Amino acid sequence: MGLKKLDSAAKSKGEAVNTLWEFVKFIVVSLIATVVQFSTVNILYLLPFIKNLFDTPFHWFLFDYPIEAKGLGMFIAFNTANILAQVVAFFVNRDKTFNSSANVAITLPIYLLFTVALICFSAWLAPSLNEFLLAKGINAQAAINISTAVCSAIQFFLYFPVDKLLFMQKKDKKESA
Repeated sequence: MGLKKLDSAAKSKGEAVNTLWEFVKFIVVSLIATVVQFSTVNILYLLPFIKNLFDTPFHWFLFDYPIEAKGLGMFIAFNTANILAQVVAFFVNRDKTFNSSANVAITLPIYLLFTVALICFSAWLAPSLNEFLLAKGINAQAAINISTAVCSAIQFFLYFPVDKLLFMQKKDKKESA
């Protein structure tokens, strides 16, 4: 059974079942975005030019990435991975999860503002958590993955209702065929 048939079947069962089906698809897309995020953060974390920045503390606005939390290198790796994952999630969720025809010129800026707020929160939380984990004796690679997982989980539970609201305008049947 194709995705479009599953979408139609869920829609025919009512709004609650349709929302549940959208949530299932959202989970799958989130897993894809998580793979993108974890792959990117781990690849960047191993690159020599990023590693060279681990000894450079980064303090700006809410962001506090001391050397113990891998400094500027962690800031760059974590936030680059997070942004890339959110870009992937936006377009796949708009098209496949919510079957939306919502205007990208309107929804993308709103999504980006929300994303920037969440990234700022995560960029504040991640080094604090990373530093805490390192102080508890957890190795650096595990600490960055745990920090990334916690921030990803928080974002996951906040994005679904925002995406559902942003992508309310559905494709009509001719457009989605």
